[in-house]
Order: sequence, then structure tokens, then C-alpha cells
Amino acid sequence: MESKETYPKEWNDREQDNHLTVALTESPVFKEFKGSFNEATGLPLALRPKICWQLPLHGEDNESPFCSVMAEASKTCSGCLQHQQKIIDECQTIPVSIECPHGLIDTAVPVKLGDRTVAFLQTGHIFQKKPTKAKFSLVVKQIEELGLGYDKEKLSQAYLGTKVVERKQYEAIIIMVKLFAQYLSVLSNQIVVRQKNAEPAIIVKAKQFISENYSESISLEQVAKAVNTSSFYFCKMFKRITGLNFTEYVSRVRIERAKNLLLNPNLRISEIAFDVGFQSLTHFNRVFRKLVGLSPSNYRGQLPSS
Repeated sequence: MESKETYPKEWNDREQDNHLTVALTESPVFKEFKGSFNEATGLPLALRPKICWQLPLHGEDNESPFCSVMAEASKTCSGCLQHQQKIIDECQTIPVSIECPHGLIDTAVPVKLGDRTVAFLQTGHIFQKKPTKAKFSLVVKQIEELGLGYDKEKLSQAYLGTKVVERKQYEAIIIMVKLFAQYLSVLSNQIVVRQKNAEPAIIVKAKQFISENYSESISLEQVAKAVNTSSFYFCKMFKRITGLNFTEYVSRVRIERAKNLLLNPNLRISEIAFDVGFQSLTHFNRVFRKLVGLSPSNYRGQLPSS
């Protein structure tokens, strides 16, 4: 007997949240909105998991050139990760905008499944006031205190070239992100419902195997082996998911195929019985009558003639 592993609830939630984030990120609606958002605002946009050890906007379209340069250094990257963790800590229930030590604004908006936050929409990498050489001098001092080597000219161009978005305009952009986060919350619930209603992969694979081999003498043990599980576990799961035991399901598959073959008047009933996997005509007739309510010959007799 295969035992079902159990994990702490927070582990199961985390796994579901990560799968859900991937599904949302790969959805056509997210890709379309992200492309339109990038084009209309000139800002980056990312959907990040609740727990993430990477910089969510690094490598995204419209990433701040300054943030891109800073992310290349391990020590500064560590500082940026601490900044990102602060954002997430404060964004569990409501959107937050936080200024990093170098003066750039980042915003995170929670995406929820019910009352649980599962991911965050994140944007930003902007200044709300035009950067100056005086402010850049302070940034250089901070970097030097970390003991980092850097190309001052390259860093200066990146810092002074970072996008500036005035407060009112940025607030309007964040409203758009909030509305889209609400839509993603609805989509999250729809995805979870579909996943709960979907058949387990073991059952899908088993049905495929039966469909391809019903004409042979197949056993529960054969199918269990084909889907890499024990006979006991497979037997229990198959009945729970389909509402039929293995033999009943195989019989129904065979009878449905037989009904199609009975449309051909040139095929003998005995020939059809063996073609669909029955080992005796008597057994075929008995199962056919039980499932269809008619004998094979009577069923054929009521079909319209061609």
C-alpha cells in the first residue's frame, strides 16, 4: 500500500501558490497586459511568488539601467534583496510603495486567493524627482563604503538615465496595477477550481492505456504497472475518481466500441465480441444486455439501415 505523504499546511499552500503564480504568468491575459503596460508606461512589470530569492524586476523590459548595474554586484544585490523583503513584509494585505536606499521607488500589489495572498504584482524602478549629480555623489559614497569596485562613468549614466515619473502619474499607474491584481485574483480562483475538477494524471494515463489496449486481455495489475503505482492504490483511486471499478470501466469501453462496430452489417456479432476484447460470446451478450438494455442483435436491428 502506498501511503499518502502529508506536509504542514503552509508547505502545501506554498507549493500551490508557486504553481498558481506560474499558471498566471503563462496565461495569455497576463502576457497581453504586461506587454501593453510596458508599452504605455515605460515601466517594468513582474508577477513574483510570495517567497522569492531573486530580484523580481531584474532582466524585465524597462528595468532601470541603474538597478541593472547594481544587480551585477553581489553585495549590492544582497542590499536590494533586503529592500525587496521589506516590500513583501509590508505588502501582505495592501499595496505598498517603498523607496530604496538609493532613492528609487518600488511598488508591490498583492494578488489573493480568497483571503490568502499568493503572489505580488511589482513595478517601479523610478524616481519621483529628477536625479542630480549631488544625489549621485551620495550613492557613490554608499557604494564605496561597501568596498565595491565600479565604473563611475557607467554608473553615473545609469543613475541619471533612470526614468522619472511624477507622483500623480505614478499613482494613476498603480491604480491600473491594482485593478489588474483584482482580475488576477478572480483568475486564480478559476484556475484552482479547474485544477480541483481535473482528473489526476494517473487516471488520465490509465484511461489512455485502456483505450489503446481494450481489445487485449488486460488486467488491473497491468494498468497499475503502466502508471507506476501499486495495484491496491490504483484500484482505490480509480474507483474514487471514476465511480466505477476497473472491470466495470473496461467493460463499458469495450461495449461502446462494440456499438460502433454493430453499425457495420458485414461484421458478425461473434467477430465483434472478440475484436473488442471479450473471451466468449456468452459473456459479451450478458454484459451488452446489462449495459445497453438490449441484446447485440436487437440493438443492431433497431439501427437505421444504410
